[in-house]
Amino acid sequence: MDGQGEANGGVRRIWIALGLAALACAAGIGFLWPEQMASAAATAVDRPTPSGLPVPRYVSLKFGEVNARAGPGDDHRLLWVYRVRGLPVQVVAETSEWRRVCDPEHGLAWVHKRTTDGRRMVMRLQPQPLALRRAPKPEAEVEAYLRPRALAALIHCKKGWCRIRADGVAGWAPAAALWGTDDKPQCR
Repeated sequence: MDGQGEANGGVRRIWIALGLAALACAAGIGFLWPEQMASAAATAVDRPTPSGLPVPRYVSLKFGEVNARAGPGDDHRLLWVYRVRGLPVQVVAETSEWRRVCDPEHGLAWVHKRTTDGRRMVMRLQPQPLALRRAPKPEAEVEAYLRPRALAALIHCKKGWCRIRADGVAGWAPAAALWGTDDKPQCR
């Protein structure tokens, strides 16, 4: 799938190979664990936002076509159109109706809040397949491989490893090998 649009006088292309994750995106797999909800609530009290949720945070795109705008409103210039349902993006700012997001290619744009979903997804950006292991350790047996540019549902992370699910297969991968797990702002 590709998304095209004009940004800064050039053509911006987002190439996403859904690979193993096509069914996971359609199924909408993903949830927050109780400790994540408590952490989010504590952070929201520290830094109030219109949504009451922490910024930055990750969400995914709810639809297969999402307009990316230069500012928070339909009257702002259309920069490009995301064409990948389930694409993980990081919310870096928000208004009551709009979210400024950073995408895996470090593009910044505003999208309407109704086009985002709180379900967490991750993406493999490196050009090599990623081994999904049976346990969170490098020597564990390989369950499957996540293809480059593929999406997967994030189940949870612990101690530098994340359990993810793609195409009905779950496995563990190093958090550093996935886009959508680092809590630090991804775009500057």
